[in-house]
Amino acid sequence: MVEQWRLRAGFAERLSRMYGREVPAYTTLVDVSREVNENVLRRRGTDAERLGSIGRVTAERHGAIRVGTPRELQQVARVFGALGMHPVGFYDLREPPASALPIVSTAFRPVDEDELARNPFRVFTSMLTVADARFFDDGLRSRLDAFLADRELFPPELLALADRAEAERELSEADAERFLELAVCAFELSADPIDAEWYASLERVSAVAADIGGVRSTHINHLTPRVLDIDELYRRMTGRGIEMIDTIQGPPLWPGPDVLLRQTSFRALAEPRAMRGADGSVRRGALRVRFGEVEARGIALTREGRVLYDRLLGLVDERAASRPAAERGAVARAVWAEHLPATEHELAARDLGFFTYHAVPDRPADGGGPPTDLAGLLDGGWLRAEPIVYEDFLPRSAAGIFRSNLDDTGPGDRTGEGDGEDGAYDADRLSAAMGRDVLDPFALYERQRDRSLALLPHALRPTRAPRHQGAS
Repeated sequence: MVEQWRLRAGFAERLSRMYGREVPAYTTLVDVSREVNENVLRRRGTDAERLGSIGRVTAERHGAIRVGTPRELQQVARVFGALGMHPVGFYDLREPPASALPIVSTAFRPVDEDELARNPFRVFTSMLTVADARFFDDGLRSRLDAFLADRELFPPELLALADRAEAERELSEADAERFLELAVCAFELSADPIDAEWYASLERVSAVAADIGGVRSTHINHLTPRVLDIDELYRRMTGRGIEMIDTIQGPPLWPGPDVLLRQTSFRALAEPRAMRGADGSVRRGALRVRFGEVEARGIALTREGRVLYDRLLGLVDERAASRPAAERGAVARAVWAEHLPATEHELAARDLGFFTYHAVPDRPADGGGPPTDLAGLLDGGWLRAEPIVYEDFLPRSAAGIFRSNLDDTGPGDRTGEGDGEDGAYDADRLSAAMGRDVLDPFALYERQRDRSLALLPHALRPTRAPRHQGAS
């Protein structure tokens, strides 16, 4: 029998091979990522594996897909449920209004530490906000609803196998092979002609809307390897003549701890597609919707840490507003150095980052008893802190990647437009559509941290939570 984690690993591997055939520059990205990771490992030794073994980092991928309706989201949730992947987090990419995309998203991923260690494959999954009147007027919404209701993204046989795999947590080898074959096929780029007029009508709203609702199938929009030095990868890809987007999204490169997620990509390439005209004739066209993304993962931040992170982004925006774009990185590094702890130790002591905690068995005796607070236990060498890797996404970074690749200008700032229907899209609505809860990522990290604290000897369990100091 084939367990869920093996199904997940097999799906990720086959999807990577398929995407490499469809987008050859992705294979180059994977090769360069592997080279960079090997170089970092040679240079830094075991310290390079502090946020994951080199085997896990090199094999790690995340994908991105887009669907059009709650029904399609519910079906894709069944497919990923077969792989032991759960919806985690709610991301609203319709904000800020001036750069809004008509999608809301969640991420399907494993949630238990042992499952993440076996294979951490995750898929960022977006759904079109068809009912949002800021994007779609009544006439276009009616046509879009009819178009989406008439298509089938996932064949019944695939969904039946998915339901069995999720219920039984395994499939026979023959059924596993059939499931993987059907699942990978469901995310291949279709060769069917695209209605050029219909696609263009959606593209006037948003290139993302056209990519979702202008075709009769879904497809992988990008696959993302993980790299240990994203700045070096950016330089090497550029050196190979591959056009990268202008920036690395997320936190800046700085001497302190790596936190959250940094991402960049090569620009979406013009891919040949068959386009059907109003007279029924089919011509050769091209669309730019798929690209190759790469990521570097850091330490997960606590709720308080995320509030600080968001505030720092605002400070960077404010200070960089009157400066040349090329100076934004220097501005961000200065803001980080001014406000963020410079060490993992301080990040843990101030309760800004998530860590697991472990007793230090060979601490020299000094005749004193352990303190009762976490910061004191860390400062006194009673405990060591191991960082918890950030497994999720950043909406601002995701939107920046999408817009950099799709030239998605849309109709401009939508502030105040529409009838307020857009407010109905939230985590509860996605949960209801899927029949399964959208999990809170903070709660998952907290559970992992608290489990480690519960395993400490009683004398080393902190009775006072760390108190955040000096973050203003």
